[in-house]
Amino acid sequence: MKRLENLLKLGNPLLYEVCKPVLPSELPLVKVWIADLHKVMQEIREKYNFGRAIAAPQLGIMKRLIYMNINKPIVFINPEFTFLSEEMFELWDDCMSFPNLLVKVKRHKNLTIKYLNENWETQEWNMTDDLSELLQHEYDHLDGILCTMRAIDEKSFKWRP
Repeated sequence: MKRLENLLKLGNPLLYEVCKPVLPSELPLVKVWIADLHKVMQEIREKYNFGRAIAAPQLGIMKRLIYMNINKPIVFINPEFTFLSEEMFELWDDCMSFPNLLVKVKRHKNLTIKYLNENWETQEWNMTDDLSELLQHEYDHLDGILCTMRAIDEKSFKWRP
């Protein structure tokens, strides 16, 4: 079982790699990976008071897998954006891989995401505002992109109060 100390930190080369799709034959492993992602997210919440979703590569699992738990757990296997709005908004983004740093970024206000659930069934979800931002952040992890790389400018960094 992975724990908080297994969470990859800013600068780890794995965080900059593009993840491979989850294969149907790996579906039994998804349950194990989700349990690990859930455990680490709970530990982050206890220690830092934030955390709504986590991407598999943050634990060194180099697969296209996102776990979100706001009101209930949701698993995104091999997600793809099918729509990104032209309308953008700015926000201070945070990340479990550098929990004390905030980064000002621009994100799409609305999106549509297509993905497979843990039963390998195709799902689609239209998201706006904070959910849209959250999924863009996690999706970036699957492509080896950190919010530090999306900073609006050189002054878009601050320490969490």
